[in-house]
Amino acid sequence: MPRQFYVYLMTNISRTLYIGVTNNLERRVHEHRKKEADGFTRKYNITMLVYFEEFDSVREAIGREKQLKNWNRAKKVTLIERENPEWRNLSAGW
Repeated sequence: MPRQFYVYLMTNISRTLYIGVTNNLERRVHEHRKKEADGFTRKYNITMLVYFEEFDSVREAIGREKQLKNWNRAKKVTLIERENPEWRNLSAGW
């Protein structure tokens, strides 16, 4: 079974954005929600998954993460709202 990798965008109630990459999206979102690591997501209470993409290779996922991190905020918002116009928490049922 091939491994999957994910680039994901998370946010908080103020719509502060965080971009990350992982090989286990559900576990990683859970870690953010539980504030298991010090850093940006803990400081800004980033707990809602609003967008993700799946890749077959870690190299592709990291490349996409770097690309998205270089985008301006408006472009990131457009990406989210194209797939998730209401900014629903895609991990709400996990």
